[in-house]
Amino acid sequence: MNMRKILGIIPARSGSKGLKDKNILQLNGKPLIAYTIEAALKSGIFKDVIVSTDSEKYAKISRKYGAKVPFLRDCNLSSDHATSMDVILDVIEKMQKLGKTYDYAMLLQPTSPLRDEKDIINAYKILVEKNANSVVSVSEADHSPLLCNTLPEDLNLDDFLNMKNISRRQDLPKYYRINGAIYVFKIDYLIKYKIFYHDKCYAYVMDKISSVDIDDIVDFKLAEVLLVENLKIDK
Repeated sequence: MNMRKILGIIPARSGSKGLKDKNILQLNGKPLIAYTIEAALKSGIFKDVIVSTDSEKYAKISRKYGAKVPFLRDCNLSSDHATSMDVILDVIEKMQKLGKTYDYAMLLQPTSPLRDEKDIINAYKILVEKNANSVVSVSEADHSPLLCNTLPEDLNLDDFLNMKNISRRQDLPKYYRINGAIYVFKIDYLIKYKIFYHDKCYAYVMDKISSVDIDDIVDFKLAEVLLVENLKIDK
C-alpha cells in the first residue's frame, strides 16, 4: 500500500464548555492530545501529522509530542458554529498553499485517547482494499434505539415503546453509532462533496474500550481508569 501521501489532521481548539481545556488536561501523566499524536506517529502511515489549533500553548504542547503546527487556526474556525468539515477543508487549503498535496487525509479527534495505531492502520487498510471514498469508525450502541423514545412534557409513558419491536434483549438486532475516533477519506472526494457519508463510504468497527470519547469529567475518569488498568481488547 502507498502510505506516503496521507495527511493526519488533529483538531484541537482551546477552551471547552464541558471540560475546560480538556484537549491538554493531564491524563495518566500526559496531556490528552498526546495520545492521539503518538498513535498517529506510531502508525507510520502519515506523510505529515498536523494539529489545527487556535492556541499557541496547544501548539507548543503538540510540537513537543511530535506533531507539526505550521499555522494557527483562524478565530472564525474556533467558534461553536464551526464544523469539523470546515476545519478539515481549511487545513487542506492552507497546506496546499505551503506546497503540500496529499491523496488522503484522516481526521483524528484528540478526545479518543484509547484509539491506537492499530485502529488507524486498520481503518486505512479498509479504505485501500475497498477503494472507498471514505471510512468512518463506529462502535456497537450501548442501548438499542428500539428501547428509546422521546418524552412528552407531562412525562407520560403511554405508547413509549412499540411492543411489536420488543423481544428478549439478547435477540434485538445490533445497532452501531458513529464514535468520532476516525474519519479517513480521499481528499478529492471530500472537496467535491463536503460530506463523509456518500457513495462508497464504509465502517470501521471498534471495540467499546477503544471507542471511549471524552466529553465530560465522567468520560475522563473512565479513560484514566482504563489506562491505569491497561485494559485492552486484541485487534
